[in-house]
Parts: sequence; structure tokens; C-alpha cells
Amino acid sequence: MRLLSAFLLIAFWASLSQAQAPAEQAEKGKAKHSPNALAKETSPYLLQHADNPVNWYPWGREALDKAKKEKKLIFLSVGYSACHWCHVMEKESFSNEEVAKILNENFICIKVDREERPEVDEVYITAVQIMGERTGWPLSVFLTPDAKPIYGGTYWPREDKTVDNNKLLGFKSILKKIIELNKEKGPMIQERADAIARETDLIYSRNSLKVINGKIDSEILKEAVREYEDNFDPVYGGIGNKNRDFLAPKFPTASVWNFLLSYSRDQKQEDVRKQVHLTLRKMAEGGIYDQLGGGFHRYSTERTWSIPHFEKMLYDNAQLIELYTRGFQDNSDPLYKRVVEQTIEFVFREMRTTEGLFYTAFDADSDGEEGKYFVWTEAEIDKLVSDKTASAIFKARYGIHGKPNFEDKAYVLRITAGMPELAKQFKTDEKAVMVSLETSRRAIFEARQKRVKPFLDRKILTAWNGQMIAALALAGKAFEQKAWVDAAAKAAQMLLDKGIRDGRLQRILTKNPEGLWAARIPACLDDEAFLLNGLLALHSATGEAKWLQAAEEIYTETQKLMGDPNGGFYLTAKDDSLLFTRVKDYYDNAQPAANNVMTYNLELLYRKQKNEKYKQQLEKSLGQISRLIKDRPTSAPVILRTILEMEKALQK
Repeated sequence: MRLLSAFLLIAFWASLSQAQAPAEQAEKGKAKHSPNALAKETSPYLLQHADNPVNWYPWGREALDKAKKEKKLIFLSVGYSACHWCHVMEKESFSNEEVAKILNENFICIKVDREERPEVDEVYITAVQIMGERTGWPLSVFLTPDAKPIYGGTYWPREDKTVDNNKLLGFKSILKKIIELNKEKGPMIQERADAIARETDLIYSRNSLKVINGKIDSEILKEAVREYEDNFDPVYGGIGNKNRDFLAPKFPTASVWNFLLSYSRDQKQEDVRKQVHLTLRKMAEGGIYDQLGGGFHRYSTERTWSIPHFEKMLYDNAQLIELYTRGFQDNSDPLYKRVVEQTIEFVFREMRTTEGLFYTAFDADSDGEEGKYFVWTEAEIDKLVSDKTASAIFKARYGIHGKPNFEDKAYVLRITAGMPELAKQFKTDEKAVMVSLETSRRAIFEARQKRVKPFLDRKILTAWNGQMIAALALAGKAFEQKAWVDAAAKAAQMLLDKGIRDGRLQRILTKNPEGLWAARIPACLDDEAFLLNGLLALHSATGEAKWLQAAEEIYTETQKLMGDPNGGFYLTAKDDSLLFTRVKDYYDNAQPAANNVMTYNLELLYRKQKNEKYKQQLEKSLGQISRLIKDRPTSAPVILRTILEMEKALQK
């Protein structure tokens, strides 16, 4: 970046740049320590670090004031409980006595659960991107005593490594170099941090400028679709870079396909419609979908959707329930219906509390190995399905033949043969094949239930529960499943009853050992936006006025606490943030941007109520994002869908 070049120690910072290396063998015999300050937290991710020898603090005034008072640099580590590489770095580095000694003597160490503090994650990941470094989780950032970013990256191995004859610095070496540079070039460190902070703030302030003539031409929809089509994988579906042979990772990105599905229907674009349905079928048939137990993993590690990263996130499954429901409404594909039914069954079975709320995520690892819970050997299948013909049918259906597709030693199940093909191959009819497959599936699933399960993060996040409420309400209405709508209503009522403290919606719900519920951490914009969206979906599914009234109350609170007079919303209320800037994000990624969801909500509210205040705020919000949409049409598919819905409403 030009603003850094005048004083950046190029050679030094270049020497810190890291390529993500494979994890080392974790240390055995982890020493016991007195719990650090994280022991008082409720986040499972923070509690996983409570017995580290590192003197961790949670994000908050205490740690930040301590850094200023002692004039110490801050080491900030951001992650989440289902993150594989977060676990690796915890075992390799944060459990290591030598590393802990360096950290404790020279830094104030702050550990953040990104699911609790999305605003902290957002600001510092943006800062690290400005530095030109790799980002991801764990996010590792060095800060000045006033919490401005100096240098950062993602996972670092503890020790130096040599890869392709290039020496890569490990975490210990990076720590020592940061300490050395701070002693020798302290003023330069502060100058660099101030510059990065200014650039970070500028990125967010660009999204807060008053826009004159902010109307978005509907032609932008066609431009966005052309861009998507240029990067559409014609063989396996999904979006990728055709110049790089659609290399992974591949994410489901439900917001993209929801927009394209609406566009193909409303504009009668059959080619786009085919692209959407190719993607939905390939994902449903792939290993990214849990063929035994239902539900989707986070993303595919390769082009064909066969080998996933095995985390299971509530927000992914909520979005994909909605997407496959809408897909079924478009073409009545029974595969889509099965996916919706099995995914909801998985969520109810594995991720729902007795009170009807929903947990956050399943880890990728079990027994210390990624994917171990989900993969199978051919010998295991043969043992569990004793009938040779039934075993052969199952293996033919789910690709258990030839070279194992997971680390050359086991198979991730994915559909490789259709029912007609199997019926012909085994000289029987399709009904008999289906019965055989279901009998085998149940036997193998029951055996899997006895394995050590991946860790379940039992946090209850308002935002993600809001997404599941919306998904269940939509699917329940579409498939005439009253139980699903009732489940959505039960969860929504729990959030409204237990999730508000001192008149404000909270982000986290927890239940203490005595069975009492407590709400904590003031809601961020995504909590307000996704819950509001869920309430609107419930109103559409039931017609009950109380859900619309609750949605309007949430909107009023959000506008008061987080609204920008020029349009759009900040991620946090003004009095909630300890950061050097206020965040306003408009980019849809695996999760839609909360600003964009709130804009979509405004369109829904205006359609339902015909209240001019919603229309005016909607126009302001669209004006705020108009420049981004014109420059990068595919950056915000939720906004594209909003524009499409507005056009359709005007034509009626």
C-alpha cells in the first residue's frame, strides 16, 4: 500500500510472511496450570484456552487498559470452536511453556471468539488484508498498546520450517522479531500502526458517505449475471475461477444461488436456471452433504464437492434449507425435498436444545483427527452390511470403490450412481434398490452414532437462530409441515422472552447449571437483521400479526442504535465498540452481510406495511451501496435480489 511504503521495513516484514504449513505433531503430556482469565467466560472456544500457560484475557476494557498502562504490545488471537487450525495452533504454541513465557513477558494476550465478537474479527481481518498478508482463522495480529494493528497473519507453526528450500519463520521467531523491532524501532512501529488504522477506517468511512443520485440501474442485474456466468463451473456447478480450472475451496454461497434462482424465474432465463439446478444437484450428491446423517459441511476442498472441510455450521444449514426449499418450488426435484427433510432432521436431532433454540456448530475433528467421524473404509462397510448384495449396492451408490478419496485411506460418501443404473446393474427394480440402501444406511448410521462425535459448540447466537427460524418458517409453509413452523415460532418466542436485557436485544443466550437463562453481549447488526428476517418469515408463514409487530420493534431499535443518518447501519451501537473505527460492511460471503440483510428486510417491511418510512430508509440504504454495486456487481447478491424484488413489486 502506498501509505505504508515510506517507512515500512520491507526486508523485515517480508521475512515474516508465511505460507500455511502442515501442522506438527501436537505435544503430549500437556502441563496443568492455574486457569487464566478465560475460565470465567462461557464461550466454548475461550474455555478451550482457559488452562493454557498463556495469560489470556477476553476482549474488553480490562485487557485494553492494562496494555496502555503497562505500555505493552498486544497479541490478539481470533478463532472459533469448530476451527481445525485454531486447535492446531493451540496445541502447538499456546500450550507450549516456552512460547507462553515469551508471550506473557512481552505482550498482553487477548483471545477472541469471532462468533461472539464479529466486529473485532471484521476490523482486524481487514487490517491484515491491507498489510497484504494472508487471512483466515486463527487470525493472529500484533497491536500497539492502543490496539492499532502492526502485523498479522493466520496460522503459524511453532518452529521455523523449510518448504521448497525456502525458510519460513515459525511463531517463536516471529515473536522474537516483533519484540526486537519494537525495542529498536518503537516510533516506526506506532507510525505503521497509525497508518494501517487510518486506511482501515477509510475503507469503512467510504461506505458511510452521503450519496447523491444513488439509484441503482436495474441493468446492473444483467451485468452481475454475466459475471457469474463467466465464472460458473459448467461440469460440477458452483462459482470459481475458470482460468485456474475452478480450483477449490468451493463454498455453497447460498445468497448467490438464491439471487440467480429468482432472476432466472422472473426474467425467464433458462440457461441461468440450469446453472442453479446443476449446482444444487452436485452439492446434494457430493461429500459436502452428509449422505448418512443429513446436513451440510462448511465447504468443499476440491472442485467436485466430494471432499469437504468437515465443520457443520448452523448458518450454512439454515441458508441451504431455504435454498433447497426454493429450488424444490421451482422444479419439484425429489432430491431437494429429501435434502430439506434430512437437514432439518439433523438440526433437530443434533443441534436443538430442549427449549427449542439452536446450537452454533460442530467441529471438524474427532479423536484429534479431521473428518474421522464421517469417513469409512470398504472393510467397515462390509462388516456393517453383512449381506453381500446389499453391501455391493451401497458401495456402488456412494463411490466406495477404487482408490480411497480421503487421504488415500478412507472414503467420504457421495452419490456416484443413480437408481436406474443400480437397478440395471443388480438386476432388480428401483424400489428394491431404495429399500436396500435405506436399510444399509440405517445400520451404518447407527454404527456412526457410537463413534466419538465432533465437539459441539453449545453457544446460542441470536443471529444464527434467526436464520434457522427463517428457514424453518419458509420450508414449513412450502412443504406443509406445521411442526417446522411451530419449531420456528418456539425458537423466536424464546429469543424474544429470554434474549432481551435492560430493553436491548443481546447476542448470546446461555443457561447456567441451575437451568436459568442469561443473555449477554449487546446485539450486533447481524443479530438484529437475521432475527428480524426470521420474524418476517414467520409472519408470512402464519399470518399472525404478533410476528410483524415484533419485527417492527426490532427495526426501530436497530435504527436508533446502529442507523447511519446517511443510510445503512453500523455493525455495533456507538456505545458498544472499543475499536478504533466503526464497521459498516456490505460484502456477502459465506454469510450475507448484515447491512444487506437489513436492506432486504426494509423491502419486505415496505411491501407488507406500505409505510413510507421504510421506503425512504430502503432508498437511503441502496444509495449507500450503489457505488460498490456499480463497481463490483457480484459483491452483494442479497442487494441484487432486493432490487429484483422491488422491480417485481412495482410491476404488479
